Amino acid sequence: MSVTARLVASLEAPLDRAAADAPYVLRWPGRRLLVQQGDAEAVAYDLDGLTAGTGGAAPVRFPAPWRRRLGPCAVSPERDLAVFSGTHALRAVDAGGRVRWEIRHGCWSARCRELHASAGEYDGRRDHRYPDRGSAVFSADGSLVWAHVRTPLASDGPDAEAREEWLVVDAADGRVLGRADTRTAVHGSVHVPHPDPRRMGLTLGEGQDGVPLYWGRWDGEKLTAERVGDDIRVLLDVSPSGDRFLTVTHYQEILAVHRTGDHSVLAELDAAPAVPRHPGTGPEDGGEDGYGEDDEYEPGWDYEGGFLDEDTAVAGTAETDDEWGPARHWAIDLTRMRVLGQVAYPERVFGSPRPLGDGTWYTLSEAGDVLRVWARA
Repeated sequence: MSVTARLVASLEAPLDRAAADAPYVLRWPGRRLLVQQGDAEAVAYDLDGLTAGTGGAAPVRFPAPWRRRLGPCAVSPERDLAVFSGTHALRAVDAGGRVRWEIRHGCWSARCRELHASAGEYDGRRDHRYPDRGSAVFSADGSLVWAHVRTPLASDGPDAEAREEWLVVDAADGRVLGRADTRTAVHGSVHVPHPDPRRMGLTLGEGQDGVPLYWGRWDGEKLTAERVGDDIRVLLDVSPSGDRFLTVTHYQEILAVHRTGDHSVLAELDAAPAVPRHPGTGPEDGGEDGYGEDDEYEPGWDYEGGFLDEDTAVAGTAETDDEWGPARHWAIDLTRMRVLGQVAYPERVFGSPRPLGDGTWYTLSEAGDVLRVWARA
């Protein structure tokens, strides 16, 4: 069985890919932005206005304080502020290019313990060529910035202990409202917003050491950060209601639906029996699930995917399919935790499917210069 996809829109990346990352979508309830980060600027469009061709399609541009390789960028739901997560600081820039606030923090380069005043102090140095990186994102109402940084902060003083912390920041003025030690040593981190602006999900990538997952809650006075599970699950997405979330295990075997309230696992789906062999692998070799002991092919769920609606998800096996041929995507019934069918596209797609929260999802072209929005036919 297949699930037919219909092309809704095809959008060219606004910046030249030679000096910019591929575009991506930031989404919250009622608001979706297409964002692309370059070395010189970050550009943000209202996605719905862009696809409809209305006046909302006009871009907002934010001058970049440092090259994109030094850290990612987040844009507020109203596109009035961008926060750049750098190697040495969080910097908030408004739509007019003015620096609204900055929080200097410990350097993300592994062995460096300096509190840098600017990127010019280290950018280009051999010992800072491959820094780790944190991340930041705005809450659903745009009032808070949640940020994962390496501390101490510049305001902590010279004797403060080096660690990694999760911050809740007032988006208006940069005041640090809450802090929590993540007890990690990461290469990178990814935030996943919750519809409730007081809640946030965070995955912390420690390479082979695991992927700690945190759920945070800000009650107006205190940040509570709860470490979930046994450091083997990557947070993919939160359901439209916020009642459930989706994870994939570190080694990509198991997709799971969790209850947000207590983080318990409601159902799981193992890729190997759920997904048929890729047609490019050749004939089966006799295992119970179609995969033999000496078989080189073993399917695994991608690290991106999520909810199309409360009861349906879209997930890919593109990463493990890559060696054997075209990427495959799957529609999944979450009420019964089973594959409904492979998504059938009118053209070849590349990489993972990325949900947009309203029944649609998007893919990127092979070069990352075109974003295509899809819906079920």
